[in-house]
Formats: sequence, structure tokens, C-alpha cells
Amino acid sequence: MLKIAFIAHDRKKEEMVNFVTAYENVFTGLELYSTGTTGQRIMDVTQLKIHRFMSGPLGGDQQIGSLVAQDELDLIIFLRDPLMAQPHEPDITALLRLCDVYGIPVATNIATAEILVKAIDRGDFGWRELVHKYKPGVDE
Repeated sequence: MLKIAFIAHDRKKEEMVNFVTAYENVFTGLELYSTGTTGQRIMDVTQLKIHRFMSGPLGGDQQIGSLVAQDELDLIIFLRDPLMAQPHEPDITALLRLCDVYGIPVATNIATAEILVKAIDRGDFGWRELVHKYKPGVDE
């Protein structure tokens, strides 16, 4: 079962809610995670069950990063606001770095998110098995 995390900066939350609502059928039955407010807003308008972490600035990005480091996530949809400075930018950078280290795809805009969700719908995420084969070891 795929494990997906949703994160959205304040000015992107409505866009995230609309996106997840549009693809609710794809996300149904998957294991879903989110930072606090984003997850609540999604659950308010869908039938999806989402494990919510803290708000991003209060540690939620780091909690999701912990799942990445433990190889417990398959995809992150992180709608970032590139025009607004974020007080927790170091946490965001660390999360994106972990995704690169562990081969976790991250959509940081709606166009990329749609491509990845369509791939899920087609069953194209089998390649994740290869990522597990070549994941970094503790000795490296």
C-alpha cells in the first residue's frame, strides 16, 4: 500500500484541498499523512482518513522527514509558496534533501502533483521496489 504525505504552505492550502478532492478516488485506500492544518482541511471536505502531524513550523515537516528517513513514505505532495519567505526554511530544505537521499518523489507544484497522481492511478509506482534495493545503507 502506498504511503503519501501532503504538505501545503498557507497560501497553497486551498489549492491542495481542491487537488485532493479532485483525486479522492485515487487516494482512497492508501495510507495518508499530513501536517496539521492541511490534513484537517482535507478531511473536512473528503472521506479520507489522514494521520496528522504537527503544523510544519512546529515540527511537522521534521516528523514527515523522519518517515522518509525510515523508508516509510512513497510520495510527498508539498505545495510550496515560492513567493513567501518561510520561517522554517531550514526544515523544508532538510526534508527535500532527505527525499533526494532516499529517492522519494516530491511534487512541489500542482502540475507535478498531477503527473505523479496519474502515475499512481495507472499503477506505475512499481519502480519503488528498485529504490528499496538501492537505498543507502547505514555504513555509507
